Amino acid sequence: MSNQNKSISEIAAVDLGSNSFRLQLAHVVDGQLFFHDSLREAVRLGAGLDANKFLSSEAQQRAIDCLRRFGERLRGFPPQAVRAVATNTFRVAKNASQLLADAEAALGFPIEIIAGREEARMIYVGVSHGLPIAEHKRLVIDIGGGSTEFIIGQGIAPQRMESLYMGCVSFSLRFFPDGKITERALEQAEIAAASEIQNIRAHFTAAHWQEAVGSSGTARALGEIIRLNGWSEGEITLDGLNQLRAQLLKARDSKKLQLEGLSTDRAAVLPGGLCIMKAAFEALGITRMTAATGALREGVLYELLGRMEHHDIREHTVRSFMRRYHADHAQAKRVQKLAEQFLSHISDQLRMSHDTARQWLHWAIRLHEIGISIAHSGYHKHSAYIVENADMPGFSRMEQETLSLLVRAQRRSLSKITLPPAEHDYLTLIMVMRLSILFQRNRLDDAPPQLHLHREAPGHYRLQIQAGWLAHNPLTQAELSNEIDYWQLVNVSLKLS
Repeated sequence: MSNQNKSISEIAAVDLGSNSFRLQLAHVVDGQLFFHDSLREAVRLGAGLDANKFLSSEAQQRAIDCLRRFGERLRGFPPQAVRAVATNTFRVAKNASQLLADAEAALGFPIEIIAGREEARMIYVGVSHGLPIAEHKRLVIDIGGGSTEFIIGQGIAPQRMESLYMGCVSFSLRFFPDGKITERALEQAEIAAASEIQNIRAHFTAAHWQEAVGSSGTARALGEIIRLNGWSEGEITLDGLNQLRAQLLKARDSKKLQLEGLSTDRAAVLPGGLCIMKAAFEALGITRMTAATGALREGVLYELLGRMEHHDIREHTVRSFMRRYHADHAQAKRVQKLAEQFLSHISDQLRMSHDTARQWLHWAIRLHEIGISIAHSGYHKHSAYIVENADMPGFSRMEQETLSLLVRAQRRSLSKITLPPAEHDYLTLIMVMRLSILFQRNRLDDAPPQLHLHREAPGHYRLQIQAGWLAHNPLTQAELSNEIDYWQLVNVSLKLS
């Protein structure tokens, strides 16, 4: 564990789901997690989406109010000890950007919007850590408020992941408005769920795994209801699901449901969750399923612990991409070494920490040429497209967008580059990366000239070059002249001395 993280004895995960927001805290003792406190609120964020995918102001306010309460509990935590992730509703809401800004202000910590497959991967990490060690393959199904994740893995390693756009909140609102339950509505919901599952069925049937596990509130609620009402001995079974279906049809209204193990806040979204689970059982050949205690928030905590102990899945992902796209490792090391030199000159003028800036540069430099595997012409654009759109385990969607920005801005015109917040920090990282690539263009192990980069003011840079060196390197001199012009077009000054 780094010196920066040695004193951290408590970490926290915030899961902003489409149905519930959850806060989970854990003590870190000898590299192990001990969960000791948690908060949960049924925010029903997904219920606030209208037909055009805009979140209502009422739903947004429920989210903000909840996060203010979570923020109070997290007061005093260092930034590196908290990780907050947002899932499906934040992914699909067209006005999510404004909510994200307000939500971060209320919580007091950054919030990452994660892609569906990344959510699936972290769910499996959380679930697997809470199960007995086994050699066989497990199927994990997590029915959330707005999406359902399907994962097959072995041990603690997920192997196949899918995320489908259906959840207990969205299905309950779509097929059971105002809580009204009919045979036709149940059939329509089950057919709709089966249709979605059909797209992934070939890789998730019982032939591909030996044990089925359900995570999230829906699976735990279904398991508890089936057990307490005597429809199974503790597992979720198809017979138990059918017995519950019959009870829903008998009540005809979710508000009138009275079953052992059913909480008031779960009743409203139970019909949608039941139909998705029943369709999964039938389509995938599941006969019985156990309900796990671990889920996304536990996965987030284990990932956070891994980053603190230098077992960052993002590092593994970057190495994997370099292998897959045949990146030049030697060239990446040359550029990286010079970039670190430049960074040491100006890191004290950045708002982000030196370690954070160094990490962004390392990732971007190691991935900046992967697009050459597609075509040399415009390879920086191909590299950026891959980084932004590929599944990159460990990276949030926003991290991929930032990394794609750095990779895209490595060469040529900067006029179409849109910078995120903390603009001057990213300008500086782009400057460092571009100059490092420029001076290592010969791809040789020859030492570059003596160089020193100054940031004299935001948007004003000066590069000192060893006296007389440019006179003997006319190609580099010409490229530097072009570089100055590129920066001038975006109102940034680069001077040589």
